[in-house]
Amino acid sequence: MDIFLQQLVNGLTLGSIYALVALGYTMVYGIMELINFAHGDVVMVGAMVALTALQVLTGWGLPPGIALAMAVAMAMAVCMVLGLAIERVAYRPLRRAPKLAPLITAIGLSIVLQQLAALIWGRSYRSFPAVLPADSVSWHGVIITSIQALIIVLAALLMAVLLLLVKRTALGRAMRATAQNPGVAQLMGVNTDRIIALTFALGSVLAAVAGVMVAAYYNVGNYTMGFMLGLKAFTAAVLGGIGNIPGAMLGGLLLGVVEAMGAGYIGDLTGGYFGSNYKDVFAFLVLIGVLVFHPNGLLGSRAREKV
Repeated sequence: MDIFLQQLVNGLTLGSIYALVALGYTMVYGIMELINFAHGDVVMVGAMVALTALQVLTGWGLPPGIALAMAVAMAMAVCMVLGLAIERVAYRPLRRAPKLAPLITAIGLSIVLQQLAALIWGRSYRSFPAVLPADSVSWHGVIITSIQALIIVLAALLMAVLLLLVKRTALGRAMRATAQNPGVAQLMGVNTDRIIALTFALGSVLAAVAGVMVAAYYNVGNYTMGFMLGLKAFTAAVLGGIGNIPGAMLGGLLLGVVEAMGAGYIGDLTGGYFGSNYKDVFAFLVLIGVLVFHPNGLLGSRAREKV
């Protein structure tokens, strides 16, 4: 039972990060029916900007808490601008193009962002400064670190705020109207170009926070860190039902728990051979299973093709 609870905590921590990144995929797909495969690299940019800002701010002697808050704010601002630029330059001109064109563009953007990051920050790993407390709490043999608790609580708050925004505000109603039928939404006075741009910006802000969480959790950042994270978050979005916001949250949490349980239990059963080094396998086994047995995802529904 101790192993189960420990892996559950680890899985919820990873799942919270996956859920935040998956929200970016699912919001863009819900409005544009586009898979933004460059989204994982937006996460990477957020992490690297925050790492750079933290190193500079702590070098100036700022208190760790203030330095971290300022670094996260800088990462969010940079990623928001990046998301707006990606939508305006790369995706807006291709809205009426065949669906293969924006897909290829998204993959190309991912490669471009990775190589630009390598030029700016180099190819070596960067360490996360020690600005967060290293305390931990032990409860019936389960160890919960302060970083894990912060990630889970912050992710839950952000997801709750996003749900309230989508369900209770005028912006949320405009987003839902644009997702349902852009043409009718325009006739009702909704500026669909503005709504789509804001959706990219919102997803990029969440990606920036997720990038800082990943760097803090693993204590490192690198220009390639967004690739695998992006694929797993996409898997989470598909698991929950691509285009469904609560589904992305559920899918991210479930994927994190499955990955942690698989790495923990199967690793023990095989003497460590299929342990944490093979944890990525479990995420993609889940993706294959969902696509084969339930292509619409856990909370997804079959929708008519938009014309």
